[in-house]
Amino acid sequence: MGNKILKNRLNITDPIELAKIEEKLSKQKAKQLYDSGDIDKAEVGTFKGLAYIHRYLFEDIYDFSGKIRDVNISKGGFRFAPVMYLQESLKHIDKMPQSNFDEIIEKYVEMNIAHPFREGNGRSMRIWLDLMLKKELKVVIDWSKVDKEDYLSAMQRSVVKDIEIKYILKQALTDDIDNRDLFMKNIDISYFYEGYNNYKIEEL
Repeated sequence: MGNKILKNRLNITDPIELAKIEEKLSKQKAKQLYDSGDIDKAEVGTFKGLAYIHRYLFEDIYDFSGKIRDVNISKGGFRFAPVMYLQESLKHIDKMPQSNFDEIIEKYVEMNIAHPFREGNGRSMRIWLDLMLKKELKVVIDWSKVDKEDYLSAMQRSVVKDIEIKYILKQALTDDIDNRDLFMKNIDISYFYEGYNNYKIEEL
C-alpha cells in the first residue's frame, strides 16, 4: 500500500488517523455482527459469505467494502492473485471441499493468496475461517493461543507449504464455539496481527 492513503468515506487524509478510526468503527461492527445474530446470515465457506463479512465490517469506511479489488496488490514482496485471474480463483475456492480440518485450512490459505479486497482481508478472513470450523467440525480457533510472529511467518510460507500453519492452528482449537467472550477476544487479537491495537472491542 505504501504511503498512499486509501480513499475513504470519511475523507480522512492522515493515515494514522484513518487507522484509528477504521479500527474503532469496524470493531464496533464486528461486535454488532455477533450480538445481532447477523453473523448467522453469512454463507459458510464461499466468497459470497466472506464478502458479506467484509462489507459488514468496513461499509462505514470504504466504498470498496465487500467488492472484489480492481488493482494488483502485494505485501512483503509477495504478489497476491492478479486481478485478471481473481474471478476464476474465487470460483475455484468456492468449489473447494471443507469437510475436515486440512481441507478447511487449505481453503483458507487459497483465499489468502487470492486476497480479494483492497484492504481488510486478514481480519474478515479469520472470521470466515472460524465459521467454517464451527459449522463443519464444531470447533473454532482460540487466537490467543496463536503467536503473532509464528502465525504471520507460517501464513507467508503457506503459499508454498501449508504444514506449518496447519500445525499452529490445530494446537489452538477449542470446542467452546458459542462463547461470546472468546469471539470478542479473537477480534482484538486478529486486529493486533495487523497492527491495530488502540481499542479493546468490549470498551467500544
